[in-house]
Amino acid sequence: MSILKLIRWKNLIMIAVVQLLIKYALFPAFAIDTTLNALGFTFLIPATLFIAAGGYVINDIYDMETDAVNKPEKVIVGKHITEKTANYLYIIFTVIGVFCGFYLSHSVGKPEFFVTFVIISAALYVYASYLKQVAVAGNILVSLLVSVSLMIVGMFELLPAITPQNQSVQSTMFEVLADFAIFAFFINFIREIVKDIQDVDGDHKVGMQTLPIVFGKLRTAKIAFGLTCITILIIIYYIGTFLYMHTDAIIYFLVAVVGPLIYIAIKLFSAEKKQQFKHISLVLKLVMITGMLSMVLYYFIF
Repeated sequence: MSILKLIRWKNLIMIAVVQLLIKYALFPAFAIDTTLNALGFTFLIPATLFIAAGGYVINDIYDMETDAVNKPEKVIVGKHITEKTANYLYIIFTVIGVFCGFYLSHSVGKPEFFVTFVIISAALYVYASYLKQVAVAGNILVSLLVSVSLMIVGMFELLPAITPQNQSVQSTMFEVLADFAIFAFFINFIREIVKDIQDVDGDHKVGMQTLPIVFGKLRTAKIAFGLTCITILIIIYYIGTFLYMHTDAIIYFLVAVVGPLIYIAIKLFSAEKKQQFKHISLVLKLVMITGMLSMVLYYFIF
């Protein structure tokens, strides 16, 4: 059970579900050609999940001191699992993930794609060991990696299957997937900032330079408020431009995505206590889920 908590099994399930939604809900909505059969796709998901699991482990190893202050009741490394064991788990998970990526890249005839998995693994280590301590840079990197977990499906499914005849349709599908990746980036970026506000005490103790430490909690909350408002405007523009003929989709996005984001913006404008930011972080996670579940709509409206 401690290992499952260490690797954030709920987050891993969410990643897997989103990738499955892309393949079996989003892609079938468009007349596109894909590369991976069911067996091939079973290598893409483990490659992503094992590398992500390794990232969570190495992150907890480097966060031992800050977690002891910010969330002592949730500390795993050094309490339930030794640091040595955690390091072994990090290596094992990362190697398995990279190996799956190596096999997958060669199976689709694109061995150069293997570099992607190496870069992601390295980026997760750099984030945990260094960039997490740097204001904004760490937030941007981890949010980009969340986006990559979506785009990597298009990379392996769409790019190898492109021909002169289907290039236009494949490109359009890639753009739709990119829209979801951009949404994931913004929501995760805002959430990372909110989590930094939550963890400001422990981060300050170990000398980190996160956004709330540099600018203060209240100013950082206002920055998160501004980013939330920008995200709302982008989504409304997207609805008005691409989904204006689909009433069901408009209602879904307004109720399940825009509405909660407006609620978050209001809360961010007045939030001051750690518990309030924890609540905002939870709602942002729910918005991420509802946003990704909207892929099912494309299956029915296109």
